[in-house]
Amino acid sequence: MSPLERISQWIGESAKMKEGYPNAVHDPTVGLYVHVPFCERVCPYCDFAVTRTRVLDPRLEETYVDALCQELRAREAVFSPRRLETVYLGGGTPSLLRPESVARILTAAQASFAQGVSLEVTLEVNPSTLERARLSGFRQAGVNRLSVGVQSFNDLMLRRLGRAHRASEARATLAAARASGFTNLSLDLIFGAPEQDEADFARDLDEVIAFAPQHVSAYALTIEPGTPFALAAKRGQLALADDDAVATMMELAASRLAGAGLPPYEISSFAQPGFESRHNRRYWQRRPVLGIGVGAFSTEPPALGVPFGARSENVRDLADYLRRIARGELPRVAAPEVLDERTARGEAMFLALRTVAGLDATRFAQEFGAPPRRFFAAAIEACTRAGLLSERNGGDLYLTARGRLLSDSVFAQLV
Repeated sequence: MSPLERISQWIGESAKMKEGYPNAVHDPTVGLYVHVPFCERVCPYCDFAVTRTRVLDPRLEETYVDALCQELRAREAVFSPRRLETVYLGGGTPSLLRPESVARILTAAQASFAQGVSLEVTLEVNPSTLERARLSGFRQAGVNRLSVGVQSFNDLMLRRLGRAHRASEARATLAAARASGFTNLSLDLIFGAPEQDEADFARDLDEVIAFAPQHVSAYALTIEPGTPFALAAKRGQLALADDDAVATMMELAASRLAGAGLPPYEISSFAQPGFESRHNRRYWQRRPVLGIGVGAFSTEPPALGVPFGARSENVRDLADYLRRIARGELPRVAAPEVLDERTARGEAMFLALRTVAGLDATRFAQEFGAPPRRFFAAAIEACTRAGLLSERNGGDLYLTARGRLLSDSVFAQLV
């Protein structure tokens, strides 16, 4: 028996002891996140685990997909016998994989778990000629939702963001996705890009609304430590939008998209009713997600001795990941982080508050033994006095419109 098989057997034996832990959030389903690290170009604001690959070598692709399937088999037991609800292929640029590789991954996922009634399968796509040609193949492989990394329809903004594509390619990719039969499309937008103003972003929103996607993710540009943008900002070489301009763009996105039939359901997420991202909701609701691949994170379910679940992270280096899988080892950075009750309470608060639905005080009390005020009275009082939080229905909590703009300051008081 190989080390990987022994680990898998141990996980399976541990999984049998899951019943009977108190106050935990029981969930009969699981989501699968698959990280594909290959990118044609690494954007200067990106801090994900990525490897620059101009052309993905078919041998490397096959080796990586083999490793993903092997890791999935080794880790499935800790998430069993849950039904597979969502699969999300992210990156990197997972659409650099051939459709037959995507089909292999989905077949392995469906073999590892019982299937839910309807499986949401999302593939991240960057606008390019290569990927457009594969859209029909991805749909045949089982992908039923695309997340297209448009970021902007302004070529100048795309150049400033270091993106490899141009606006014409984004338009062509969106048209090709519709022609290939995809009826669930999500567009990614970035606002607060270098030297971007409100008028620039308003024009991006005009194009988004004209295309009528089912979902939009609109994110403020974040400067992550260690990225080229962080270095440029430190040197004073990056003309970033100020906080007031970013807040104005955030409010503009919410009002324009809601008026076009895409109301917000989370701080950065907007959707036609019924087209909210089921996979992303798993994170905000603290539901189990198995992450496989380079740099992937998992949110592991509660179990005996781990009443509030655990988190684990894979190594970020591709060669290291493949080496560990080849040796029959799990490719984790370290042992899983077991969440204590205090950490879980704080995360339950701020993750729920990211959503328009807010925090359900009754559900919170069922898990932690008392409503939020028992643990966060001072923070709740301070935030409600400041007009950042609203408290209703006996303790349910919601961010106000102002609170959504200043959400980081609210969350800082809850962790």
